[in-house]
Amino acid sequence: MRNGKLSVATQPIQVSSEIGTLRRLLIHSPDRGLGKVIPSKAQDWLFEDIVHIDMMRRDEYDYYVKLLLYFLDPDKVRGRIAELGPTKDRSFFKPDHPEYFKSDKVIDIQCLLSDILASELIRTKLIASICAVERSSVKTQQLLHEFDPVELAKILISGSLPDRTMLFAPLPNFIFTRDIGIVINDHILLNKPAKLARTREALLAQYIFFNHPIFADYNDKIIEIPDNEHAFLMADGESNKDLTRSTLEGGDVMMISKRHLMIGCSERTTLYAAQQVMRMVFEKNLVDTVTIIKIPKKRDYMHIDTIFTQVKRNVWVLLASLGRLGDEVKKRDVIHFFAPKDVSEDLRILQFIKGLEHKPIEMENLEDLLADISKNDLGSKEPVQFIYSGNNEFPFGAREQWTDSCNLLALKDGVVIGYDRNDKTAEAFREAGFDVVSAADLLDRFERGESSPETIENTFIMLPSAELSRARGGSHCMSLPLLRDEL
Repeated sequence: MRNGKLSVATQPIQVSSEIGTLRRLLIHSPDRGLGKVIPSKAQDWLFEDIVHIDMMRRDEYDYYVKLLLYFLDPDKVRGRIAELGPTKDRSFFKPDHPEYFKSDKVIDIQCLLSDILASELIRTKLIASICAVERSSVKTQQLLHEFDPVELAKILISGSLPDRTMLFAPLPNFIFTRDIGIVINDHILLNKPAKLARTREALLAQYIFFNHPIFADYNDKIIEIPDNEHAFLMADGESNKDLTRSTLEGGDVMMISKRHLMIGCSERTTLYAAQQVMRMVFEKNLVDTVTIIKIPKKRDYMHIDTIFTQVKRNVWVLLASLGRLGDEVKKRDVIHFFAPKDVSEDLRILQFIKGLEHKPIEMENLEDLLADISKNDLGSKEPVQFIYSGNNEFPFGAREQWTDSCNLLALKDGVVIGYDRNDKTAEAFREAGFDVVSAADLLDRFERGESSPETIENTFIMLPSAELSRARGGSHCMSLPLLRDEL
């Protein structure tokens, strides 16, 4: 550290799987903007509900940060968990707090924004850019120049001044750092958000990745998705938006193995953007295989990481209704044969091999794809296991998928973080041989020396989630891994 700031040295970036031991990631602790969401604007700002911000921070996200630190930067918390217990007047997780943990392994993106705003040139350009995007007055632009870098970073993210005056809409989705970018081996793919509510997020991310010293050696390895030049010339409704618009979010991209990238086409990511990413990663020789998964364009699913994530080399969690079991149910349902086909409900999987893009391989269902990855990409010798949302019991599969039962962050092979409210999914983990433990109990075990991040195996860690789950994103969404060990 230098004067309380993150080191300016370039840090290594490398992610070649979803389950290699996590060493460094970007997060964003809930900020004051989350507390500004009101019912009439919630859906415009991509929220289904309003959250209790203090409870989210103190009783839920606080555990997430402590878990991450115990696994990635244990010296910051080991022996201090009781001392750092959640209280109303002390915010361990807030980057501007005097006792903030200041880790260079668990990095809050707000810290990086504060760092780059210390440069007068970047400060001037970013303020001008954001005021243009937000259509702010010259007076507002001048006012922003009066704040120091730390407070300015908070304003640009939360949209509000220290006195709670609102200048812009908040960025409540900024806690979902996965969506602003994704690391593909040693390259960084920046997103192009589908919704206007996330435009400022993308702009802030762009400035951070191109200007912060820790990414200095990777400027020529940042991938930005081009817009379709023809899309601007077409009248509204004239063409299929999927084929003309270029929108992509990180929840639809998984670096599944060293030479295999997975891209979802969803409510938020278009086929055009997926095609452009495939073209660029093949040209840069980053991967040999790209699998494109088209999922139903429904708010229930949003991104592919809301319907499946990886737990272990040979274990996956997924939503049964979009897998093989869902197909079996449809085959037994007479109505399915006679009802008009709704193509928006289709799930389709196409796999493209570099040099043979004109001959994609179509896969029947998710289980076949995921089993093939475990066996052939990751070399698993053990039988492939599938853990289903809600333990595949009606109506719990859909209920728990809605509260992110399939959206898990792997801290290492076989150790994942999920939400405690998904009881039936936790039951399915137990039946699959996993230890299911609350975040508080696991931290207590670590403090008493009964377990450690190095020795723990096959564990589903349950994070308190009454408020976090209202935001429609799980631990996978709330993380942008920068460095994982290779498998």
